[in-house]
Amino acid sequence: MRFEYDVIVVGAGHAGCEAAVASAKLGASVLLITMDMGKVAQMSCNPAVGGVAKGQIVREIDALGGQMGLVTDATTLQFRMLNRSKGAAMWSPRAQCDKYRFSNEWRRVLDSTENLFMWQDSVTGLDIKEGKVCGVVTGLGVRFSSRAVILTAGTFLGGVMFTGTAIIPGGRAGDMTSHGISEQLAAEGFEVGRMKTGTPARLDGRTIDFSKLEIQPGDPAPEKFSYLTESKPAEGQLPCYLVYTSDKVHDILRTGFDRSPMFTGVIKGVGPRYCPSIEDKLRTFADKDSHQLFLEPEGRDTNEYYLNGFSSSLPWEVQVAALRQIVGLENVQLYRPGYAVEYDYFAPTQLCHTLETKLTENLYFAGQINGTTGYEEAAAQGLVAGINAVLKMHGKEPFVLARDQAYIGVLIDDLVTKGVDEPYRMFTSRAEYRILLRQDNADMRLTQAGHEIGLVSVDRYTQFLEKRNKIELLTEFLKEYSASPGMLEKYFSDLGQPNITQKRRLSEILARNDVTMEGLRHSIADLDALIKEKEIDQEQSQSIEIVTKYAGYIEREKMVADKLKRLEGVRIRAGFDYNSLTSLSIEARQKLKKIAPSTVAQASRIPGVSPADINVLLVYFGR
Repeated sequence: MRFEYDVIVVGAGHAGCEAAVASAKLGASVLLITMDMGKVAQMSCNPAVGGVAKGQIVREIDALGGQMGLVTDATTLQFRMLNRSKGAAMWSPRAQCDKYRFSNEWRRVLDSTENLFMWQDSVTGLDIKEGKVCGVVTGLGVRFSSRAVILTAGTFLGGVMFTGTAIIPGGRAGDMTSHGISEQLAAEGFEVGRMKTGTPARLDGRTIDFSKLEIQPGDPAPEKFSYLTESKPAEGQLPCYLVYTSDKVHDILRTGFDRSPMFTGVIKGVGPRYCPSIEDKLRTFADKDSHQLFLEPEGRDTNEYYLNGFSSSLPWEVQVAALRQIVGLENVQLYRPGYAVEYDYFAPTQLCHTLETKLTENLYFAGQINGTTGYEEAAAQGLVAGINAVLKMHGKEPFVLARDQAYIGVLIDDLVTKGVDEPYRMFTSRAEYRILLRQDNADMRLTQAGHEIGLVSVDRYTQFLEKRNKIELLTEFLKEYSASPGMLEKYFSDLGQPNITQKRRLSEILARNDVTMEGLRHSIADLDALIKEKEIDQEQSQSIEIVTKYAGYIEREKMVADKLKRLEGVRIRAGFDYNSLTSLSIEARQKLKKIAPSTVAQASRIPGVSPADINVLLVYFGR
């Protein structure tokens, strides 16, 4: 038994698992401590991965050498590419997963990772000496020492669950709460707050009349998350279903409002704005007489169904009565009712962009304790924290993604710079450079960086180089090859578009509306031959098509990003006394002192710091 490690990760949720594997793959000895080794990467709420902007994050995790995309592909029940009717910047992959196999697959990954060890226990305290964390103390009284600690406690710190007037300590149904860490860190000067999330009832599929429900199938030709060729799209997809509430349902739900812990003030924590409970929906959208819900399978070998959109903390009997008024659920049996959970979080403005805390050296926070919501956001933070813990240990430059590099960069910069006043959820609208940060090009953006860090394996990097070479070859072909009107006469006639009148480069033709790479292949024999010879697959072909069609917009975003990068190069020295700059507004001095930005660009994104204040900083720091 060993008691000394390079990195200790507290909590084996989505953040903890990514952090532990990343640290271990970078050569650190890692101890992952969890209260239940049978529930690693548990899908405590929705059994799905991805969605709007979240899907982009998962592909970015995969591109950097993380595991979430691979685990998702291995356990997918249904795949859909959302927002296909919109521009390519909005396309977002989403997978319905088998939540039990998802957890088992993650456990397999953990068990097969060298340098990674596990210990089942609770962590009740951190060993902090002279402003540095040196290890942890567990509920069993065991002391483990380490050079870094990554705290990924999810909803378990001070967790309390609510169902009507029933109040039960715990961070998740069937699991204990954790005490000690929040109190200790508050005494160290950390700002601790409370947030709230919730989950819906789980239904027994044997008691649902699916013949009355509207089916929602997966994509006919499903894609996948991981860029690795050994990862395969889902086979034998399971359907989801649409169901709807009604006035009758709403009337029954309202009978429980006087016992709702949200409305009676028992719950103090702030809940997620973009994933409201059903009682919140009734209060906020009082004029609506119906709400759409999604009935989603939780696994291939279970009858359990998740009712997406019906999160609730109302009394269990009110939930049952209301559910039985929904068409198709008249005789439904519940496995368990919905509940809310309130938990401790730490204001993320107390973190550096590496996710190391500013108050305690070598202590990193990742996941919901930073005020985020969602498996994907948590996993991304865990990956970045795990990478940076090891890089610092080796005296290397920190790994920080810019806002024009990745949604992960947007996520962390938002947290650290702006803070949160409600659970943070990623949306495409949060990113200034959506056309640059597409789901199809995450590997082109990030795999080189993952390789330089040491997280991307040789096999993965070889696949990446082969793909990049294919894309460059086909892109060059499109720019150089000119097609004559005779080659495309039938194709444009079928499209109902006027034919070209003289020779045109294929890149110009592909940029036209409704023209697709697949369509051009059937008309241009040389193009078809090149694609077959070089074995360019549908995903690679589609990526080139997107870049060709959006070339002007992409160049414009790159120009804007390059201009803003100049501010990133204007550094602000650590510990700078903003009170000495009386030209700054009082609010700016207060905010800058609290956030302690490292660059003028970061300072410009702090709420309350005006353009005039930024000009003062630019003048002072030599611009």
